[in-house]
Amino acid sequence: MGFTAVLVLPILVVIAAGVYYIYTEITRLMSKSAVRNKVVVITDAVSGMGKECSRMFHTGGARVILCGKSWEKLEALYDTLNSAADPSVTFTPKLVVLDFSDIDAIPDVTKEILECYGCVDVLISNASMKVKAPVQNVSLEMDRRMMDTNYFGPITLIKGLLPSMISRRSGQLVLVNSIQGRLGVPFRTAYAASKHAAQAFFDCLRAEVEEFGISVSTISPTFIRSYHQQPEPRNGEKSIWKFFFRKFAHGVHPEEMANEILRTVNRKKKEVLMANPIPRAALYIRSFFPGLFFAVVAAGVKDVPFVEEETQ
Repeated sequence: MGFTAVLVLPILVVIAAGVYYIYTEITRLMSKSAVRNKVVVITDAVSGMGKECSRMFHTGGARVILCGKSWEKLEALYDTLNSAADPSVTFTPKLVVLDFSDIDAIPDVTKEILECYGCVDVLISNASMKVKAPVQNVSLEMDRRMMDTNYFGPITLIKGLLPSMISRRSGQLVLVNSIQGRLGVPFRTAYAASKHAAQAFFDCLRAEVEEFGISVSTISPTFIRSYHQQPEPRNGEKSIWKFFFRKFAHGVHPEEMANEILRTVNRKKKEVLMANPIPRAALYIRSFFPGLFFAVVAAGVKDVPFVEEETQ
């Protein structure tokens, strides 16, 4: 009897794992079938996450419109998608050059996007410019570039597409944002400000367009890591803050992120937070114990002698 009891727990764990695997596979396949024939616009499609997202929606039978700053990179992605897909169940991707930092060009780009199929069912807004530096080292010009790329550019595109969605009383807007849209961290003033702005815009927009049948979704990961293993932190990164946000928040893999976007589109989720327990706890501490939160942040900053600037 004792031997049987010992075996029960492992067997239950295996059964539960099997049920969970089957459930995730079924929902993944259902998500793909849900986007078939839909017109899906993906901005910054040439980024790591953008490529994975393009692949999943393309193989799922969506009519994808891929946007990016580089025509050469878009063509390379086009060739990759077409060479790997079954042409009998997929649509040939459309390519559109889009640079969010060039605000004046976006109205014309919006017209080009609408002319591809006459409408847009899903817009996946994926803007990725970032900078890491002390506030006194960030110029106002950099602040403006950041806001143009991460905020003004995307909302200009959205405002151009909204009239068509409202007239059809259908559509979905998905913002790939960041946890820093809800939780500012040191040395990310410009980046966090742009992400806070985008988060607030989408929160307000969600309420305004619900009556027209338009869904608004935000997905906030800690950060989207590269395909390769993350390097060990340098001496300047060994601080309390880095301990919290780098050691315990390993980031989201591009494929995992693309899968979540696909599920979000299928289920019309309003808000998704992709973060490990430590960043999640930080959000609650920031809300309920702000004094403690700011004290921890300040202590972490004192341990950082130098922070480099980075952009992309």
